[in-house]
Amino acid sequence: MAPAHLRIPLDLLLGSLGSLDFMETLFDRMHGAVFSIKDRGGRYLSISESCVERCGLRSKEQALGRTAHDLWPKLMADRYAEQDLRLFRTGRPIVDALDLTLYPDRRPGWCLTQKVPLKDGGGAVLALACLSTDLPEPSRAGLIDARFAEAVGHIHDHYAEGLRVDDLAAISGLSMGQFERRMKKLFHLSPGQYVMKVRIQAAAHTLVETGRPIAAIALETGFCDQAALSRHFKQVTGLGPAAYRKWAKEARVPSGGKE
Repeated sequence: MAPAHLRIPLDLLLGSLGSLDFMETLFDRMHGAVFSIKDRGGRYLSISESCVERCGLRSKEQALGRTAHDLWPKLMADRYAEQDLRLFRTGRPIVDALDLTLYPDRRPGWCLTQKVPLKDGGGAVLALACLSTDLPEPSRAGLIDARFAEAVGHIHDHYAEGLRVDDLAAISGLSMGQFERRMKKLFHLSPGQYVMKVRIQAAAHTLVETGRPIAAIALETGFCDQAALSRHFKQVTGLGPAAYRKWAKEARVPSGGKE
């Protein structure tokens, strides 16, 4: 359990729940994943047992209040810290990031990372939650390396641009056929489908978190116009952008409450 001075932001965030015990108990049973919660200073407020094992700690308490650079090899910690700063700066989740990690035997391998902002009632980001899931099979098979991860990262950084599969393959150091096969093996999507997924995720986030016009959001997220965004968005979510924005905002308001 986190010390009192570290628990204050999360107690405010969790409201009546007021405890991280239920989450720690749940994620402690996920041996192929590492779960953590960090504050805006990058300090750990909560970690799963798998993180204790992989960082060579004796207990969870040893990690609390420390940062990624205190626990992980520098190459990994630099990447984690950069992601955290980007999330706190933009408020946008980190989705499907390919990252280096340590497996249970303390050997380096690859994981798929998800990070989401944790907000108070006024919408201010207080902390983030992170779940990194091991990818041992693709790692052992040599399907993931630094250049392939760079190509996937390039999609997330430049999804609004006119990305070409041959350019992504070149970044990865693979032929187009090899790159497409690895994308399908790892994400169960073709490169084009994966780019569309990232664009739709970015559009969905902007629709909910801002009041920007849908036409502007379409251009900002790589669609040629509002009609293109609407067509693809409905194919993926079942709702058009305006309907999705209305539904998501209504879903945030408790029954009988006000936003």
